[in-house]
Amino acid sequence: MASRIPSRVRQLIIEFSSDPRRGEVARFCREHQISVAAFYKIRAVARADGPEAALLARSTAPRSTRRTEAGLEKLALEVRSQLAREGWDHGPLSVAAKLRSLGLTPPSRASLARIFTRHGVVVAAPTKRPRASYTRFRYPDPNGCWQLDGTDYTLDNATTWCLLQVLDDHSRLILASLVAPAETSNAAITVVADAIGRHGPPAKFLTDNGTAFNMSRRGKTTPLERFLRAKGVTPITGRPYKPTTQGKSERLHQTLQRFLDAHRPITSPDRLAELVDTFADYYNTQRPHQALDHPDQTPQQAYDAAPKAIPAPPATIPALEPHRRRMSGETSITTSPDAVRWADRTVDARGRVNICYLSIHIGLRHARQTVHAMYDRTTIEVFDNNGVLLATALRPATNQQTGTATETEASTKS
Repeated sequence: MASRIPSRVRQLIIEFSSDPRRGEVARFCREHQISVAAFYKIRAVARADGPEAALLARSTAPRSTRRTEAGLEKLALEVRSQLAREGWDHGPLSVAAKLRSLGLTPPSRASLARIFTRHGVVVAAPTKRPRASYTRFRYPDPNGCWQLDGTDYTLDNATTWCLLQVLDDHSRLILASLVAPAETSNAAITVVADAIGRHGPPAKFLTDNGTAFNMSRRGKTTPLERFLRAKGVTPITGRPYKPTTQGKSERLHQTLQRFLDAHRPITSPDRLAELVDTFADYYNTQRPHQALDHPDQTPQQAYDAAPKAIPAPPATIPALEPHRRRMSGETSITTSPDAVRWADRTVDARGRVNICYLSIHIGLRHARQTVHAMYDRTTIEVFDNNGVLLATALRPATNQQTGTATETEASTKS
């Protein structure tokens, strides 16, 4: 390359004969290990700009046609600092989206990255996996699939609470959030029922293999799975030890925890719940999401932009058919003992409800209310109208034949 030729050789080229003999230029280039093209390029610069210009090494790299203005560069740094203080993502794409929301035309992602590097506000991560290497998948329609996951968060008073969030796979919209003492079936059903009440049921529901969410791979059924199937929703789960299946929820919790850390001290669950709601509102309606179709599209806009997926109709579960007392000439009415049945019952004035010949204590605050029972031959689960699990009880096999009601202290969830 002409830019790498030493000044001594350049001087010889400038002083070279203007009418060289045949082969003389080629022999000169071989002796000094330069190309013939570089020889004549230096000669051309000497004729056009003078010998002094030909002696200077010129870079052949393309020159930038656009230089970011100093004022815009300063504003980009201020926006990045503000996003970082508030606990939001503050990379080049996030800063560009914020500048567009201010009515400005931001520099390109690469230009912003160079600005941040030049000012020393980023930490180089050469081993980080490049964004282009990821294969992103999302369901084509809103409500096509929801995700649920929980993450623990420790307050400044050393107590730990579980943050549960339901996320729409297509739009990344946070559908519902809950601050719970622990990741339990009751908490999972509560937040899912809240999401369904606001947005309708999804077609599929993805969770990990946690005991509160989905235990189908262990040959068991959780209350959340039964609740979802009663709504016509298909519960699905990722493979064990493959957390990337729930990568959207994992990434959401990373952003949430950074936001909460920026607003410490947090000493009460009420303050934590307030911040989680603030986060969800900003995340859904004000913060453009980089994984969506358009650079300035928020999750709420993506959720509203397409028709929602329609779940399968809820399974028709026959109502309770009580076993008749055996009389002469009459056979008992029986169905498959493994079938799951659904029945509506009214709680009496004592806070109890009779299901499958059991008197299950629900609580006085539910007196005179209608509740829903889902049961098989071994287990009874009672839900309220919002799908919240109120109580569970074992179903003794002996009572199915005697027809006598037996009081039991069920595991009350309320």
